[in-house]
Amino acid sequence: MIRVNGEQFPWREGMTIRDLLDERNFTFPMIAVWVNGTPHKREEFASVRIPDGAEVQAIHMISGG
Repeated sequence: MIRVNGEQFPWREGMTIRDLLDERNFTFPMIAVWVNGTPHKREEFASVRIPDGAEVQAIHMISGG
């Protein structure tokens, strides 16, 4: 299991940030992701694997005026 934004979520071997975002339907154009406190760039989402027991924060940015 991993924690995503404070909630338990099933983990699987080889899971990447992109996999997690797709499974959670996080399709926001502007999203920031941290895995165990380390920020990751959008270009890394498909290659960074999430370890079992990880704490993941996925925050979508909202802009307005």
